[in-house]
Amino acid sequence: MNPKKIVVAYSGGLDTSVMVKWLSEKYDAEIIAVTGDLGQKKELFGLEEKALKTGATKVHVIDLKDEFIKEYAFKALKAGALYENEYPMGCSIGRPLLAKMLVDVALKEGADTIAHGATGKGNDQVRFEVGIQSLAPHLNILAPLRTWEFKSREQEIEYAKKHNIPIQATKESPYSIDENLFGISVECGILEDPTVAPPADAYQITTDPKLAPDIAETITIKFEKGIPVSLNGIEKSPVEIVVELNNIGSKHGIGRLDIIENRVVGIKSREIYEAPSATILHKAHHELEKLVMDKDTFRYKQGVSNQIANMIYDGLWFTPLFTSLMAFVDSTQEYISGNVKIELYKGNLKVLSRDSEFSLYNEELATYKEGDKFDHVASIGFIHLYGLPFKTVSKVRNK
Repeated sequence: MNPKKIVVAYSGGLDTSVMVKWLSEKYDAEIIAVTGDLGQKKELFGLEEKALKTGATKVHVIDLKDEFIKEYAFKALKAGALYENEYPMGCSIGRPLLAKMLVDVALKEGADTIAHGATGKGNDQVRFEVGIQSLAPHLNILAPLRTWEFKSREQEIEYAKKHNIPIQATKESPYSIDENLFGISVECGILEDPTVAPPADAYQITTDPKLAPDIAETITIKFEKGIPVSLNGIEKSPVEIVVELNNIGSKHGIGRLDIIENRVVGIKSREIYEAPSATILHKAHHELEKLVMDKDTFRYKQGVSNQIANMIYDGLWFTPLFTSLMAFVDSTQEYISGNVKIELYKGNLKVLSRDSEFSLYNEELATYKEGDKFDHVASIGFIHLYGLPFKTVSKVRNK
């Protein structure tokens, strides 16, 4: 491969900071660093200046926060997509948008190659490359971390020091941190030992639940067609809701996750996540669905939610099946409107109430008090017919 113009997915972290310099030394090509602002804070500071100093000829920093929450995070929320029933996938959800951004810039700049900083055993290499192939199959893809001479993050740190590349990672704190509005992921260092509890410095934004306020806080979230539209009675934009829930949730130690997960490439990894807003919103949304959605659709959607979560994690956002499954999800959200009140206290979420004009809860049918209108006698025939197939099986097989 002899690229002439390379668009680099640039985060400003250790890997991509080293990668821009490495690419500038290895190839006689114009290097364009591209950063998508998904709400990360620390790494955006001085990012453009650093990229230009380390070999980039041009830098694009693109504000994607609104698109990220509305078109990606909230789509996953409507789907109820929690990878392996636990992880709300803030970082995974951001990857298809970043892949789309890279393709858009490459086409605009007339680049022939896109480079990313994902590792050879990570998930992001799959997400970036499948996304790019799906959107612009003619573009070449470079993944230096799969082939370059560095065998460890410690060696990358030495290279960065040698070339005066400013980085946050150190040998004492070698965490790889990825942050956006919907979640933070932390890996590497001591976290690679699953027998060791996460050190306090592994967590970036959330309060230790033991040190969280002794007084609980109650919030009310209003949904319209599966999308949160207001917080505590005040209408807010999607980004505003997520930011405020992050602040509230972090204060109360909400959204800490310590997970052993199955990576796309077939290995297990240990990751630390902080996702206050995502944790709160998924809980509230799920409670509202249970109130409004009929039993058969609710049960069927559980399987679809799991499949969509797997597809997002596996980098299959821009695929025909994903589009079709999301069309089903959108149809299920037509009546998912209402309010959910939640109490936050020392890392825990407690649902206090839920209400909707489309609620299928009928107190006259559910109550065991006076006013019960459920036809108890009808249950006799129902149970007889419901159990008839199994009664027949038993008779035949146990003669």
